[in-house]
Amino acid sequence: SIDLAKLGMTHVIAMGAVGHDELGNFVINTMRNYGIDTSNLVRKENVQTSATMLPIRPNGDRPALHVPGANHHLEFEDLDLDVIKAADLLHLGGTGLMSALDDGGSLRVLQFAKEHGVTTTFDLVAIPRPDLRDLVEPLLPYIDYFMPGLEEAKMICGKDDRKEVINYFLDRGVGTVVFKMGEHGSIVANKTIGEIIIPAFKASAVVDSTGCGDSYCAGFIVGLTKGWSLEQAARLGSACGALVVTGLGSDAGIVDLDSTIHFMESAELLE
Repeated sequence: SIDLAKLGMTHVIAMGAVGHDELGNFVINTMRNYGIDTSNLVRKENVQTSATMLPIRPNGDRPALHVPGANHHLEFEDLDLDVIKAADLLHLGGTGLMSALDDGGSLRVLQFAKEHGVTTTFDLVAIPRPDLRDLVEPLLPYIDYFMPGLEEAKMICGKDDRKEVINYFLDRGVGTVVFKMGEHGSIVANKTIGEIIIPAFKASAVVDSTGCGDSYCAGFIVGLTKGWSLEQAARLGSACGALVVTGLGSDAGIVDLDSTIHFMESAELLE
C-alpha cells in the first residue's frame, strides 16, 4: 500500500488486522503518513501484530522468521463489503498466512468483488504445505491478475515446464498470469496475447530483496489503473523491483511515479 501511495495513487485503502501493541501503532501511523486510509484495519485483542525478522545476507537474500499474529485472526466479517464494492481494484495478498480468512473467506471476498465489477489482483508467499493447491485453486476463477513468483506458481501446481505452468492457471479461470522471476525478469500471459517476457532492469546495487515482489505488484497495478498495456505495466513493476532492491526495507528506492518512470525509460536491462 505504501508503494502504491508513493507511486501517486490517491485513494489507497488498507484492510487487515493488527494487535493492540506498539507495532500495530507503527503500522497504522506509517500508513497514515503516506495518506493511506487505515480505517479498515481492525484491532485484535490478545494477539500481537504480525511481524517478520529478516536477517539480510550479503547477496540480498533474506530468510524469514515470521509470526503470523493478528493476520491469523482476520475474518470475512471484519471486511467492509461496501468499501470493496466501491473499489476499482482489490488486491489480495497473504493467502496461506491468514488461517481464519483462508477457511473460505478469501473465496467469498473474491467472488463478491467479481460480482460487483471490481478488478482483482492476487499475490501470496507460497510456503510448502500439503494443502497448498487445494487452498489456492478454488480462488483462481475469480482472479483477473495472478501475480506470484514463477517458483511459487510451480510449487502450487506441481509442474515445472513454464508453458505448462502458465496453462495450468489460465485453464482454471485466471484472466492473466504475471509471474515474477527476479533477475530473469517476468512473464505476462493470457489467452489473447500469448506470452510476453519482460527483462529485468539492472539495479545500481543489490542490498535487500525484501518487498521486491510486492513493489512489482504495486507498479503493475498503477500501470493498469492508467490504462497502460500489460507490457508497459509489467515494465513499471520491474522498475519498482529494481529500485527497491537497492536499499533496506520493502519500499526503499521508490520516491514517486515520475522518478520511477525515468528509471524505467533510462536504466540498463539485465541480459
